[in-house]
Amino acid sequence: MSTIKDIAELAGVSLATVSRVLNYDETLNVQEETRKKVFEAAEHLEYHMKEKKRRKRRLKLGVICSYSPEEELEDPFYLAVRIAIEKEIEESGFKRVPLSIEDSMEHFAAVDGIICLGTFSRTTVGKIDMMKKPHIYVDAVGNRSTGDSIITDIRHSVFQVMEYLWSQGHRRIGFVGGNELDSDGKEILDARLPTYQRFLKDKNALCESYIKIGGYTAKHGYRLMKELLNEMRRPTAIFAANDSLAVGCYRAIQESGLRIPEDISVVGFNDISMAKYLAPPLTTVHIHMNFMGRKAVQMLAELIQQERSINIHVSVSTELIIRESVGRAEE
Repeated sequence: MSTIKDIAELAGVSLATVSRVLNYDETLNVQEETRKKVFEAAEHLEYHMKEKKRRKRRLKLGVICSYSPEEELEDPFYLAVRIAIEKEIEESGFKRVPLSIEDSMEHFAAVDGIICLGTFSRTTVGKIDMMKKPHIYVDAVGNRSTGDSIITDIRHSVFQVMEYLWSQGHRRIGFVGGNELDSDGKEILDARLPTYQRFLKDKNALCESYIKIGGYTAKHGYRLMKELLNEMRRPTAIFAANDSLAVGCYRAIQESGLRIPEDISVVGFNDISMAKYLAPPLTTVHIHMNFMGRKAVQMLAELIQQERSINIHVSVSTELIIRESVGRAEE
């Protein structure tokens, strides 16, 4: 590490002056410009030392996905993020090492850091902590004290959707969402649901029978939408928790002889590649999947190379993409 002598030489002052300035000696009578030089020299040398300590070798980054290849195809959100991660690793000159939480300690010892994509149980988070490797969670938050994370601003995203539907005159808004079990068998509720409920509750328009929860695939969306269409007074708009669910909703609505958006409006979430090719093109929340994947690699590389001891948790904004699947409600 840098010494007081190094700081004194860079600032052009005596060792005693450096010592007294850095210790905030109130009896020291020096100009503010001198104090500034000392502090700037100290900061510069600390930064310089950190730069010198950075590793320049090729990093080996382990990637753990919590879902199966089949699940990835059913909900292409994770597919898009994973591809972005892999591209950034390759373009940065790093090496990607596929990992499983079931792998041995030797496998984990061979990597410089770990990217965790998906949903992880408390037990799994504990195992990852035990590896004592720099790590980052993507679309999840692990142990905030031991690793970084990058997630989507879900609450604001849902509020945007609900505000838009409300502005279009919709008062009967249904929700089609999912839940899943983590590896501990604990149920993970849809993160979008609480904001949906709070918004409509504040408007005195919440109808619990309009909430349908299943899985996250198109077939779940189809089945749950069928249930909503059987309501005595069906919703005028549907908020689907992801675009795959919205695809299933489209099919159910169109099979029943109803039109989108003339009879019922649909909003999705994620903005996967197929969304704009649906008929009509789907209004949805655009998640910056490419940015999240690439940023995760960059954050992990910085965590390793700079030996950063402070954990960073990033919330990424979203964008409501208005296409043709929402119309004005006619009560």
